Amino acid sequence: MIIDLRSDTITKPTKGMLNAMLTAKVGDDVYKEDPSVNALEERLADMFGMDEALFFPTGSMANQAALKLHTNPGEQVICDKYAHIYNYEGGGASFNSGISCKLIDGHRGMYTAEQAAASINPPDFYHSPLTSLIAIENTTNKGGGACWEFEELKRIRKVADDNNLGYHLDGARLWNALIAKNENPKPYGELFDTISVCLSKGLGCPMGSVLIGNSDLMKGAIRVRKILGGGMRQVGFAAAAGLYALDDHFERLEEDHKKANEIGEVLQTLSSINKVEPIETNIVIFELNDSVDESQFLQKLKEKNIHIIGMGSNKLRMVTHLDYNDSMHNKLLATLRKL
Repeated sequence: MIIDLRSDTITKPTKGMLNAMLTAKVGDDVYKEDPSVNALEERLADMFGMDEALFFPTGSMANQAALKLHTNPGEQVICDKYAHIYNYEGGGASFNSGISCKLIDGHRGMYTAEQAAASINPPDFYHSPLTSLIAIENTTNKGGGACWEFEELKRIRKVADDNNLGYHLDGARLWNALIAKNENPKPYGELFDTISVCLSKGLGCPMGSVLIGNSDLMKGAIRVRKILGGGMRQVGFAAAAGLYALDDHFERLEEDHKKANEIGEVLQTLSSINKVEPIETNIVIFELNDSVDESQFLQKLKEKNIHIIGMGSNKLRMVTHLDYNDSMHNKLLATLRKL
């Protein structure tokens, strides 16, 4: 039994999902003639109460397209220092859009409306980049799956409106936040100008993300996707997986959250662990004591066929997911207790 908790991206399609993919009706999506893709886009636009949606091969590409739609070269996006668009998209903001990131020193990847307002460059001060966008990540990946408070997001929306700025949500794990906070997607659609949602993390699809937004911005999205190389043909086989996942894998995210909390409870009892970050969703980040060697700790787990991520500085990460079953969970907890 191999237990892989490196990420929720390592899942394989279930039998039901594979059947949905094999029986999908497909067409040429570059011509917008793929019925499965069209159905997925329409469903997500309706779910969030927004005008349009567009299927992308990856979450990074969907985010990069959003940055491009909101900004011009030489401008600046405000985001947290932990933000995925800054840390984990290969410098795409500068390469693809010619923009820089104004980093906020927030808490677990989240910041306040006051911090956002203080980060806006004076628009008439031509020595600094023109601020044009505020970006949010919910849940926060590097922040350990933390969920934003919706009231704070509303306050940041006002900052954006008062300063004529765009407002983008990197919602790669927004599904987890919706389940954890018992929230509805439509208020998010009312709040943000653009939202990216990922199908290949918590929902367990083999690929795909969708950018959702209102027509004034989204009218340029398909051109940007083409420029980035994201135009695909019979991609309905992947879109069908997304439709299946929305029906069958969304509500079960609560199981991942429960397992993550149980892992955290065991970790907190171990003398080798200095700290476990608060656990709200499916990501567990913990810190080893200074006396414990990170590489040796990881190796001991590997010898038990348990694979997790080392983040450096004695911090490690586990992510629960669709393919992490009860038997694996029981074995992991037993193994941790013996470390």
